[in-house]
Amino acid sequence: MALSMRRTAAPVKATSSSSRSALVVRCQASREGPSSTALAVTAAAGLSALAANLLAANMAMADFRLPPIDKNDPNRCARGFVGNTIGQANAVSDKLLDLRLCSFAGKDLSGRVLAGALLSDADLSGANLQEAVLTKAYAVNGNFEGADMTNAVVDRVDFSNANLKSVKFVNTVVTGATFMGANLEGSVWEDALIGSQDVARLCVNPTLTGESRIQVGCRNK
Repeated sequence: MALSMRRTAAPVKATSSSSRSALVVRCQASREGPSSTALAVTAAAGLSALAANLLAANMAMADFRLPPIDKNDPNRCARGFVGNTIGQANAVSDKLLDLRLCSFAGKDLSGRVLAGALLSDADLSGANLQEAVLTKAYAVNGNFEGADMTNAVVDRVDFSNANLKSVKFVNTVVTGATFMGANLEGSVWEDALIGSQDVARLCVNPTLTGESRIQVGCRNK
């Protein structure tokens, strides 16, 4: 599956600037002796590291955009009942599985491979997602309230700002997922297989309380 992503990064001038600074330092060192040369090498390395950090920060602010919804495709939402059938776990398909703004409230999607699916702003409240594969799904702002994800695979799913209230993650595999701003009130995590980093991310969410925190394994109950 090909996602349309555009990264726009402004030119980083720190590299050229640090190169000039390093040259000046080296020149000074050559006049001041061997001990200064060692200091010059250290300073040059520090300047190069600074340039790399500035470049990384610049790329982190790159612009990420989803492709426009194809409003001329009458079967767009119907594909949710079929899922991806090509390249499944690697989120590769012959056609983008775009389920944004689709409603699957109370529907049966059990066992469906929704790998790489765009589920942002979709309504899956009360849906049966037992044994569903959600690898690399983009579910920002999605509504999953009351959904049943028992035995599902939640791998690298972005649930930022999603409604996960009362969702059943029973015996669910959870790895590399994002829960920033998600509503986890009343969610069930009994026997869930949760990665250590995922536990850390879940436990800082203020909506994860009571029995849910105990099931996740948060140190502060």
